[in-house]
Amino acid sequence: MTKPLIIITGASSGIGAAIAKTFGAAGHPLLLLARRVAKMEAFGLPNTLCLKVDVTDRAQLIAAVKEGEDKFGPADAIINNAGCMLLGTLADQEPAEWDHMIDVNVKGLLNSVRAVLPAMKARRRGTIINMGSIDGRRSYTPHRVYCGTKFAVHAFSEALRAEVAADNVRVIVIAPGAVATELVSHTTSQALIDAHYEALNAPHSILDPQEIANIVLFAYQQPQTTNIRGIVVAGTGQVQ
Repeated sequence: MTKPLIIITGASSGIGAAIAKTFGAAGHPLLLLARRVAKMEAFGLPNTLCLKVDVTDRAQLIAAVKEGEDKFGPADAIINNAGCMLLGTLADQEPAEWDHMIDVNVKGLLNSVRAVLPAMKARRRGTIINMGSIDGRRSYTPHRVYCGTKFAVHAFSEALRAEVAADNVRVIVIAPGAVATELVSHTTSQALIDAHYEALNAPHSILDPQEIANIVLFAYQQPQTTNIRGIVVAGTGQVQ
């Protein structure tokens, strides 16, 4: 039996890339969305459409979903992985960095959900997997605004889950701790980057992206009548 389409945002590297390869290996056609198309195409995955999309552009995102569904059929799941983390304190961080995190991590996720939700409700089937964070469960310096955006992801996801439960649509939040990705690399302060990794210097404190991808696939592969509402996962050695 042909497997249904899976949409993945932020699919060009890190967790998104690992998820793409994992779902591709499981036989799903894929719609991969990110700003770096060449990196996604380099995966060489079969039955895959790679499109340049900025999740903050609602119209661009909706058009991409339509193109993917026209090619592969209705999306059975969207994995909202696109995100950014710019470390900084409220007193010192440039407000433009706040805006960027809110636009990508919150508004971008809302845009992605809106692009698939009406059709999922009409079909009475679908899965929305939102990438939260341990930082969406507690806050600490210098992650103040980033934590706020991830708290928003967790709160929105729970509210959405209750809204669509009667429509047989699942909403799942995956909340990783530290993962070996380039997420923190865009922070403008090298001192903050160094401090971030110093806090995670215990053995087995940083997960590999593949470990998160395995968990995402596990949650998705449960029966549609079973909704694993949230999974919090971190390296055993991570204290925070």
